[in-house]
Amino acid sequence: MSIHIEARPGEIAESVLLPGDPMRAKWIAETFLDNALCYNDVRAMLGYTGTFKGKRVSVQGTGMGIPSALIYCHELINDYGVKNLIRVGSAGSYQANVKIRDIVIAMAASSTSGINNSRFINSDYSPTANFELFMKAAEYAKSNNIAIKAGNVLSSDEFYEDDFDSYKQWAEFGVLCVEMEAAGLYTIAAKYNVNALAILTISDSLVTKEKTTSEERETSFSKMVEIALHTVLDN
Repeated sequence: MSIHIEARPGEIAESVLLPGDPMRAKWIAETFLDNALCYNDVRAMLGYTGTFKGKRVSVQGTGMGIPSALIYCHELINDYGVKNLIRVGSAGSYQANVKIRDIVIAMAASSTSGINNSRFINSDYSPTANFELFMKAAEYAKSNNIAIKAGNVLSSDEFYEDDFDSYKQWAEFGVLCVEMEAAGLYTIAAKYNVNALAILTISDSLVTKEKTTSEERETSFSKMVEIALHTVLDN
């Protein structure tokens, strides 16, 4: 066992999907995995392992924000030998052409977090996706007529910002959407030489002010999960 995950050795697969919401982890396990067993409920941060088309896959909730996500990523990598980590989460659109329920694959993740400032003094580190996972995800989506957008996303430390229009500067530089974990995931994956990717579904738009419901965010983003699961089939 690690500090925050109570799984025994061998109970977690080498490929793990990472939703922030532990209830989305439960939904993914019950909807997509065969013979899914819960290996973790410490702090109610649910984790499951089952099979998808005969491949062992795990799904682990991470909570919201980079600090929480890095706890689980660190332990999954260092205590359980995980090699492929795919975030499956929601995001807020920064662009008029990135609409509610669109799927965005994060090629890179800018951030307002100070996570890398202590590592790279007076420099800017660029957290990026694993190329092989990115290409597999994009190719699966294309071959199955699932529309995606790909590019730079923003990983923010704040959900509620004082400046409601601050997103416009990021939008002007081509950032597609905002979420809260990808930059941390990409950084820790690079540090430990494992593979990481973030696949996001747009849950709301800062441009149009449209929003999905909390129930929709928890249980209806199935195309994103489908892409993620097929991405790790051969890994």
